[in-house]
Amino acid sequence: MSKAQLDAETIMKRATPVTHQHAHEMQPFGHLVRMPIALAESVCKESAENLNQLLADTITLRDLYKKHHWQVAGPTFYPLHLLFDKHNGEQDELVDEIAERIQLLGGVSVAMAHDIAETTLIPRPPKGREEPPVQISRLLHAHEIVLKEARAMAKRAADAGDDGTNDLIVSGVIRRNELQVWFVAQHVVDVPLVHAQ
Repeated sequence: MSKAQLDAETIMKRATPVTHQHAHEMQPFGHLVRMPIALAESVCKESAENLNQLLADTITLRDLYKKHHWQVAGPTFYPLHLLFDKHNGEQDELVDEIAERIQLLGGVSVAMAHDIAETTLIPRPPKGREEPPVQISRLLHAHEIVLKEARAMAKRAADAGDDGTNDLIVSGVIRRNELQVWFVAQHVVDVPLVHAQ
């Protein structure tokens, strides 16, 4: 009887989660782990640094879309509510792709809100609600920031032979952001709603 009880205690001890663990970082931010991906360390480092900036701005843009999704008001509430949520989801996919590329290059991707806030180039919006035209103007400005930096980073990655980073930026970030700009910008074209002029 006691042997069975001892075995159960031993088994339960192994099955119990080990919580409240602490240790030093495995890899400090800004330092690279060499990955066998046939790219020079200097190329990986530059791409990881550039992508971290792009990641911070993409996270900020994603969150701006969610803020506006929740706070939009007025006669265009429903279509903008849905559009902003759709774009938030698409930006979220880009966030994951960019962060994984940074890790693949041997870097550490920026991840926490306070680090994003310190890093982003996108101006911080007020906490309160804004009118839809102001929300849209804010989104368009944020997209332009992302697109401007993405184009420069894609060229640098291509020139350095980092085809994976170039492809992610061109095929993912630039194309997705350009399409979203088109969809959002059409909501602030001043056309009549009922009678043609």
